[in-house]
Amino acid sequence: MISLDKFKESDIRLGTIVSAEKVEGADKLLKLMFDFGGPEPVQILSGIAEFYDPAVLVGKQVPVIVNLEPRTLKGQASNGMMLAVVVDGKPVLLHPEKEVSPGSIVR
Repeated sequence: MISLDKFKESDIRLGTIVSAEKVEGADKLLKLMFDFGGPEPVQILSGIAEFYDPAVLVGKQVPVIVNLEPRTLKGQASNGMMLAVVVDGKPVLLHPEKEVSPGSIVR
């Protein structure tokens, strides 16, 4: 259990996926570039390559924790973590019911 104050430290924002591709040499990783409304896209790696075709993800909006410490996976930086639910062992991405501005804060 964590306190509400600790949870509030998470900066969760809606990002729009602007590009997606498989990470060379990795079966499970996709490299996703996100628009959060800033001047440059943000790179995030996600272990969903077995379940999603990268082309289908472009244009999707999903919630992302954006204030995690960067991680390096397969020599590439990941600057956040997408949120999803798992159903029958497979990730299901979360989406807003209508399009919102990239970078919108999730509360």
